[in-house]
Amino acid sequence: MAVPSALSVVIVGGLHADARKAAVERLLADVPGSVVLHHDLATAAAGTVVRTIRDATGILDAGEAPLVNDCACCALREDLVPELRRLEDVGATHLAVVELWDSVEPKAMAEVVASGGLTVTGVITAVDPALVLPYLANGDDLAEGGLAAAATDQRTVADTFARQLEYAPVLALADSPEADDEDRELLAQLHPTARQVPIGHGDLAGGQQELARAALAGFDVEAAAAAQHPACALLPAEADAHGVSTLVWRRHRPFHPERLYEALEDITCAAARSRGRFWLADKPDALLHWDAAGGALCVESAGPWLASLPDAAWELVPPVRRAAAALDWHPEHGDCCQHLVFTSPGLDRDGLESLLESCLLTDAEYAAGRDAWKRLPPAFDTLLEV
Repeated sequence: MAVPSALSVVIVGGLHADARKAAVERLLADVPGSVVLHHDLATAAAGTVVRTIRDATGILDAGEAPLVNDCACCALREDLVPELRRLEDVGATHLAVVELWDSVEPKAMAEVVASGGLTVTGVITAVDPALVLPYLANGDDLAEGGLAAAATDQRTVADTFARQLEYAPVLALADSPEADDEDRELLAQLHPTARQVPIGHGDLAGGQQELARAALAGFDVEAAAAAQHPACALLPAEADAHGVSTLVWRRHRPFHPERLYEALEDITCAAARSRGRFWLADKPDALLHWDAAGGALCVESAGPWLASLPDAAWELVPPVRRAAAALDWHPEHGDCCQHLVFTSPGLDRDGLESLLESCLLTDAEYAAGRDAWKRLPPAFDTLLEV
């Protein structure tokens, strides 16, 4: 059995760089014996990643890590755990704050740290509430803004920001005079279970200490990964306030592949953010993941529905997946379903519901049965790279 690490590690990330830096400074000020470890991926064009370690007084150490397979993020992965281990061996550091570079996602780094035998005690994404909608609506490639972590990085600003936001159980909120009720409501509906901690200069001392407590509260890497899986993700609930709506759309009938494909652009652009799982008639055994932000949609197969597995295979499925399926089990289709969630200011709920309904199989198509469904045109094969 691995010996628990004596060093606490908190990961602080986010594309909102000013908010992220404010959160890091707050932790340095409030946690004695804390240091910040940061890898600057902006230097990747020169063939290296620059690493700095600092405390509240300034830089303690600096160095470089060479690119791995021409990938700056890979260099970060290889260098991170050894540096944290070195800090642990020295013994003077109580909390290591890993400040991620702008577009690095916390999920991957939390898993790297945990797999290295170190203890992740918190994951925090720093957010400027006034920038949530502009970033969520930004469909530009990261590469266009110099934010790509590798030459092959094809992520967009919107989908990267969405994942950074939704993975972290704690959101550090910058003091943002420009933010209004709609901005704050959008943030609350996108991640309703998050613990929001203000980090503005006007906060009381107790509020400032709240971020330190959150950094040391504990973090379950495996549970966090399960919560992101489309089969058992804890998606937002219905909401409607301050001009922002969340529509939860659930049905136990598959989509017609051609009709859904033809409607993809309208569905994707109907909301600032949409996610969930869906069911295509021509691929009735495949659980498909829907992930859209910034007007761009990513769909991928997440493996089979539980209903498609033989009974003996269920023991190989994580308990959280079985529990999630049981909550919505249909007597005929099991866990096969549509469960899509759309969140946006100005959401046309009625229009969106009508459009989604029109993409389902008709009564006659549904009655024809699975063998007939499988013969429908495979409109999604290109998107799914089948």
